[in-house]
Amino acid sequence: MEEKQSFKVFSGSATKYLTDKICAHLNVPLGACVKTDFSDGEFAVGYDESIRGKNVYLVQSTFPTSDNLMELLLMIDAAKRASCNKIAAVIPYFGWARQDRKDRPRVSIGAKLVADLLSKAGVDRIITMDLHADQIQGFFDVPVDHLYASTVILPYIQSLKLKDLCIASPDVGGSKRANTYAKFLRCPLVLCHKVRLRANVVESMRIIGDVKDKNVIIVDDMVDTAGTITKAANLMIENGAKSVRAVASHCVMSGQASERVENSALTEIVFTDSIPYNGTCTKVKQLSIADMFAETIIRNENHESISSQYLV
Repeated sequence: MEEKQSFKVFSGSATKYLTDKICAHLNVPLGACVKTDFSDGEFAVGYDESIRGKNVYLVQSTFPTSDNLMELLLMIDAAKRASCNKIAAVIPYFGWARQDRKDRPRVSIGAKLVADLLSKAGVDRIITMDLHADQIQGFFDVPVDHLYASTVILPYIQSLKLKDLCIASPDVGGSKRANTYAKFLRCPLVLCHKVRLRANVVESMRIIGDVKDKNVIIVDDMVDTAGTITKAANLMIENGAKSVRAVASHCVMSGQASERVENSALTEIVFTDSIPYNGTCTKVKQLSIADMFAETIIRNENHESISSQYLV
């Protein structure tokens, strides 16, 4: 692409692995952005090239640590002060999204706070994927392009050519997402009902539906400790399932998650690369979302609809 291109793509330090692939699809060079670290843990962000009058796309997922969010905020502020035209924050994984409501007294709504921080920093558009709750889009006062991992996950499921396929949701809250997959694939849906002792700890679980002699695929938006997903897989095998796989948008995989998956009844667990996976579990597979995000950037630049690229 010519040097006169109207937009530039920059990467935060946590998501460069993905931004490189996005730029390769766009056939544009990765923008020059520098991060300066100070000995006390503070850091500064700046651009090593002119972005005056350009549309800038800043790619950074906000998974832990919170430095990744702070870096994105500084990138937005620096771009605004460098007289760019428009700023789009490309956030494949929007962290803090589980804090989308007051589920008990005297707690924060972290997702709304982060949305306010991004807006106050000067962002003009958000491009993200599979928010933990769809209503988080309404927390922003700027346009939100909400992409779906199903665009890359569904073709993978179809490529497996599994007979007696069954889609499962690991909890009632994910039933809408799982039902969408089941309708597209024209197969049965089962639900798992779980009771939590506290966050990340499941006390009990039971299956609503029949999985006997089925090849089950559990659909979720993220896997954190993998406690729920592995418990569900083991329970389905106990109830006569032929095989159990899992697909999820975001590979959080914290703590002992990799060990739990490795030792579980899961045949494999498939994620997108919205978050890099640095573990050693042989059952983990990642599908790239770089082309999907690159296509969204192109359509934004051309003022075209993005909804037509979704399967469901």
